[in-house]
Amino acid sequence: MSRSYSPRKRSLVTGGAGFLGSHLIDRLLGDGHEVLCVDNLFTGTRDNVAHLRRHERFEFLRHDVTFPLYVEVDQIYNFACPASPIHYQHDPVQTTKTSVHGSINMLGLAKRLGARILQASTSEVYGDPSIHPQTEDYWGNVNPIGPRSCYDEGKRCAETMFFDYHRQHGLDIKVARIFNTYGPRMHPADGRVVSNFVVQALTGEPLTIYGDGLQSRSLCFVDDLIDGIVALMDSEPGFTGPINLGNPVECTMRELAEMVIELTASKSELVEAPLPADDPRQRQPDISLARSRLGWEPKVELRDGLELTILDLRERILG
Repeated sequence: MSRSYSPRKRSLVTGGAGFLGSHLIDRLLGDGHEVLCVDNLFTGTRDNVAHLRRHERFEFLRHDVTFPLYVEVDQIYNFACPASPIHYQHDPVQTTKTSVHGSINMLGLAKRLGARILQASTSEVYGDPSIHPQTEDYWGNVNPIGPRSCYDEGKRCAETMFFDYHRQHGLDIKVARIFNTYGPRMHPADGRVVSNFVVQALTGEPLTIYGDGLQSRSLCFVDDLIDGIVALMDSEPGFTGPINLGNPVECTMRELAEMVIELTASKSELVEAPLPADDPRQRQPDISLARSRLGWEPKVELRDGLELTILDLRERILG
């Protein structure tokens, strides 16, 4: 039996001290909910939630989700997992365990509580896609034994577990496939393209373009993404997803680098480096389902979002 939902919910956010998790917690607290933030601080940081330390409806618990957790909550947002190549390739075995064992533990908790649970999946389940843009019914083109497989296949297996728990146990699940997201609180050394370019531009280093720089990404500002996540969690029972959440407007890496140089007024130059293994050439979400079922689409323009991101990183790096 599922729980009855009161206006104020007690929400568990795993990976809550990370970039996305901390923004989600801000939103949930702003909506009047109680939040339990769970994080082992492998890639998350207390700094991301330091402003909430004295908040009466916020609680922090240092815990690794690969081990069972016994708490009482109404809903679960499962965001725990390193999400940048530098971090998830640092310990690929642990990355896979976090996605798979972590999901099993959170699904078991949700089953015991009768709680709704949302999985933060990823566009990486599509791999290096052979269709463009990507729709939710596309099964993907993923290398199962490459250096990115710990993350890609870990997230794919997590989706499998979510839908098996839904079919076998009637669990109330939601699955979001998150595309490239950026904004304040990005880790300066996480190896993602936006933070890489901004940090290099602010410190006067050359901006590194991999390959010819013509590979494209679709970049969504974090506030827009969190709006979509909350809308999915609050959607009608029976609508499980998976659903793409991201910005459908494409940008090449070379165009992005040039925009960052302009906005930072940097004198940095562009340098080319070999393309990393299994790096996708294109990544663009089809968000028709999100528009029709959630009434959601991104609102923040890339230039506006980059200005806010640059301001945040400038303060943290240069003081």
